[in-house]
Amino acid sequence: MIGILARVSTEEQARTGHSIDNQIREGIKKAGTTEVKKYIDDGYSGEFLERPGLTQLRKDVKDGLITKVICLDPDRLARKLMLQLIITEELEKNGAELIFISGEYAKTPEGQLFYSMRGAISEFEKAKINERMSSGRREKARKGKVVKNSFTYGYDYDKENSEYVINEKEARVVQLIFELFTKPNNIAQGMNGIALYLTDNLIPTKRGASVWHRNVVRQILLNEAYTGRMPQNRWDTEGMLGNKHRSAEDKVPMKLRPKEEWIYVDVPQIITKEKYDHAQLMLGESRRRYSKESLHPYLLSGLLRCTNCGNTMTGRKSKNWGKHVYEYTDIKNSAGAKERGCGRKIACSKIDDMVWDTIHNWLNNPEEIAAAMEETQTSYMDNEIERVEEDIEKTKAARKRVIKLFSSDLGIGEEEIRDELRELSVREEQLTKRLAELQNKQEDEQRFESSRNLMAETLEYYLDRNPDELTFEDKRTIIRMVAREIRVGEEEIEIIPF
Repeated sequence: MIGILARVSTEEQARTGHSIDNQIREGIKKAGTTEVKKYIDDGYSGEFLERPGLTQLRKDVKDGLITKVICLDPDRLARKLMLQLIITEELEKNGAELIFISGEYAKTPEGQLFYSMRGAISEFEKAKINERMSSGRREKARKGKVVKNSFTYGYDYDKENSEYVINEKEARVVQLIFELFTKPNNIAQGMNGIALYLTDNLIPTKRGASVWHRNVVRQILLNEAYTGRMPQNRWDTEGMLGNKHRSAEDKVPMKLRPKEEWIYVDVPQIITKEKYDHAQLMLGESRRRYSKESLHPYLLSGLLRCTNCGNTMTGRKSKNWGKHVYEYTDIKNSAGAKERGCGRKIACSKIDDMVWDTIHNWLNNPEEIAAAMEETQTSYMDNEIERVEEDIEKTKAARKRVIKLFSSDLGIGEEEIRDELRELSVREEQLTKRLAELQNKQEDEQRFESSRNLMAETLEYYLDRNPDELTFEDKRTIIRMVAREIRVGEEEIEIIPF
């Protein structure tokens, strides 16, 4: 029986006009009979062997059902020369004759050479098409156009002008998500709480689903496009085209390009840069801030850190002289804990009251929190930069001493000196890198100002309420909005504001 193989991908159909129907029609004409079996790969790339039509054809040839195979040209078999040769050899090995509509294939040295040349040219052409498409997309992005519709919540895609326009209804939901996440409220806590709130209020997702998931909320909070700048050319998807036909272990992963290769385009702004930056700060803390609640609620849950061992401090109930007390401790008893902790503990009643009194004072004197933020930021950065600069100078001086020893004749081993020089060079490189990071942070005044403005806005929300009516949840929410971390030392407790 005769089998006709037809394949076309979307771009090829538009470019060459060799539709599936046309290939089948020409194949039947070449076969001289309508008694044929059709093997169709519609919309599948020729870069891969894993195509349903081709896979079935190979099986039927192997089983002896098909003795003659007709297709338009070698490109329909595959786009890569190696794959073309594999398929051709497999068909002939199983006794099937291969016939091309666009030209005869002679099993002679000359015919095989011509066949190989056509395959090589086809593979080159495919590579050039991919390169032209990639270059075209990059150039389109550089001109300030949105390359494709990524179905970003809050926007509609204007295909004619290649740009995003605001979807007013969705944009209000985006603003609500950022408000609920960055401001104290009694509506929803954390990303999971926001997702539940949107679901309960029958707000549909971008694709019209009725249920919101935590990760969808997180993706919205992470999306820089809402500030008016959309990054494009972020992801390298080379080789991913055939993933739907590959097994899980063979799938090609999507890779993030270096940030210097990203191309930004302007889109309508939905969220201010200040609010976005504040949300990013809180996202970094959200995992421990909104962890699973314990049986007993703790006011400072997820905020405390021991200054000695660096462990977070969690709440627990312990027994002291036959009496149950609640305390925070840095001891980690879970299997696989990197650091067991130094054993520091502090009574909840003691630290809870102290922290709340400080925060409460800040609430009644907003200028104090601004001063605290600036003092924390400035003093920490200045001290750390000074310390690193001193270490760099000490390292340089140590290198000079070692080099001087190397040039003297004191009988010191050459290899020993070389090892020490390498260690000093590595340390100097690490310190220099650390210094550059600190200086960059120190120069980032805009982000600091943004955080301070948002903090003032958050505190203003609570200044309108009666402090005596604040519940436990109210207090915990305020503390979490104000404090990024609370460091517990031997004799000192330091509140680190956002």
